[in-house]
Amino acid sequence: MSQKVVAVDVGGTFIDLVSVDQQTGEISIEKQLATPDRLAEELVTGLARLPLDTADVERFLHGSTVAINTLVQRRGARVGLVTTRGFRDVLELGRGNRPSIYDWVWVPPEPLVPRMLRREVTERSGPGGEEIVPLDLHGLVGEVEALVAEGVEAIAICFLHAYANPKHEREAATEIAIHYPNLPLTLSSDVAAEWHEYERTSSAVINAYVMPPFATYLATLRASLDDAGMTKPVAVMQSNGGLMTTERASELPVRTLASGPAGGVVGAEMLARRSGHLDVICADVGGTTFDVAVIERGRVQERAETEVDGLPVLAPTVDVVSIGAGGGSIAWFDDTDALRVGPVSAGARPGPACFGMGGEEPTVTDCQLVLGRLDPERFLGSRMRLDAAAAERVVRQRLATRLGMSSPDAALGVLTIAETAMANSIHSMTVERGLDPRDFTLYAYGGGGGLFAASIATELSVGMIVIPRNPANFSAWGLSASTHREDISLTQVRRLDTDAMAAALVELASLRDDVIRRLSGLGSPGQDIHIEGRADLRFQGQEHTVTVEIDPRWDRNAAGALADRFASRHRQLYGHGESGAIVELVAMRCRGVLPAPEPRWQAWPVEGPARPRDERSIIFGTEGPVHTDVYDRETLPVDQRVVGPAVIEEWTSTTLIPPGWAAWIDAIGNLVLAQGSIG
Repeated sequence: MSQKVVAVDVGGTFIDLVSVDQQTGEISIEKQLATPDRLAEELVTGLARLPLDTADVERFLHGSTVAINTLVQRRGARVGLVTTRGFRDVLELGRGNRPSIYDWVWVPPEPLVPRMLRREVTERSGPGGEEIVPLDLHGLVGEVEALVAEGVEAIAICFLHAYANPKHEREAATEIAIHYPNLPLTLSSDVAAEWHEYERTSSAVINAYVMPPFATYLATLRASLDDAGMTKPVAVMQSNGGLMTTERASELPVRTLASGPAGGVVGAEMLARRSGHLDVICADVGGTTFDVAVIERGRVQERAETEVDGLPVLAPTVDVVSIGAGGGSIAWFDDTDALRVGPVSAGARPGPACFGMGGEEPTVTDCQLVLGRLDPERFLGSRMRLDAAAAERVVRQRLATRLGMSSPDAALGVLTIAETAMANSIHSMTVERGLDPRDFTLYAYGGGGGLFAASIATELSVGMIVIPRNPANFSAWGLSASTHREDISLTQVRRLDTDAMAAALVELASLRDDVIRRLSGLGSPGQDIHIEGRADLRFQGQEHTVTVEIDPRWDRNAAGALADRFASRHRQLYGHGESGAIVELVAMRCRGVLPAPEPRWQAWPVEGPARPRDERSIIFGTEGPVHTDVYDRETLPVDQRVVGPAVIEEWTSTTLIPPGWAAWIDAIGNLVLAQGSIG
């Protein structure tokens, strides 16, 4: 009996499904439109089209946009906040800064919890975890009663310095559960045991805000899968690139905010390791967003804090920059009559005008169709017929007429704006961090990755592009090879010296034991858990920190080595960093990973030579229409050069080979692009 892993990535426009046979490496893929109010049902519909016997399924893995969409669309639960007396307005005050200093009309995002639902209780702990004022349980119950009377559906508890000692938060949770056993609770010390009161409060509130809708979705999904005969437990992708159980995900949905992009980056990391590429730019062009991540020297870059819709989140996250420049992104004019692209997307319904579902706004996909880059008869393997006339009409009426130019020129303008935004986002992840994009290979995936890859690479002077097999489902494939992961941190600020190093290593050992406890029983019997230690450090007098790895062989005498590693990383990121300066150790981090077996890489079986399937007129740039050969990817043998201009199509995506570029298939089926006629 074959053993299969099923992975599902729910995006803003499509649901991508992948089935992988673990014995042979054979991959089957499917796509299904993502209808927001029917995600579980649509998922099961797509699942039914996979060549799959549910009895063969060993693991079911799920990447979800439910949490992030709930947050961005402000459709979460009515949340109450219980906090330390005097700190009711932390959410409103924030950092008091202006993220965009030249934007005079910038308005901070509305807090998820209105002031009337933010309640104070008497208690106080110090930054070292010492109790200063005991928790007033009677007053706590009275405040919670008032919140329940106001109709709150979940409560976040965030007490001052709870990262150092969670005792009061846990006492509060126990007391509230006695009176309201079915009321969802979030403790800030469970979400993020880290300092920075505003960020920790924000993270706890976000978790409480998305918890009820996320739990409802998981329950609906479980019921739908059971009805379909899929009884295996579901594992959910986290923002850090690892999996967690649905029970853990229901408690900490804030950790799934970036689960979709994370799957693609995990897949790129494995493919880069197989292909021998140490430095990789990951570019995921989906229906709603363009997501960028960086693999540097074989390691995915991460961060401990991110921002979603203007709100800070403390959670280990694959370092991804996302912009609203996907296939469904709408082109529009702002108040100054300037043409803009995104971030608003047409989504799956009504979708782009060419989808024929009522969309009346010009999108990136409509512009690609106007330029002849998409085949209207063969989109998604001919499952959808694109309406080229509707695309031309909305581009002409909404854009070209107002700009005083032809529809193709207007479409070129839209794509140029989108491509520039994409290149700028990569620039922010590389050049602005001391990295040269010319030293990197561009991995382009997602349904639109192949349409933009060459233009982006040209803009950044990147010489080589890799477009993996089944690029539109690549994030789901990355999910299929992921494994369980747990991150835990502890904040304790002190000057870095031998004593501090000794104490930090003791703390790291304690965190390690906690990680192992949480992961025990999730892997195979006897499977080793891989442990990684990291530290957040800063120069004395700084506010922000830099995270560096800790060598497991280090002892208390390695304080100098840790300081040197921090200074070196600081110089790379910011251009300065003095070795020998006073360094402070702020936090310890521990990660546990259940190692996953390497994917089985199937050799590309096609023999050639291949000939073009047909020819069509395509506009690559201002030089006008070009007669272009069209190839089916599945007919190309290994190493046959396809010299641009050309188009290579497969049922889920299209790749443009502009003039001056060449493409070929490598030994495991990747489509490789390089500048020059012979690559």
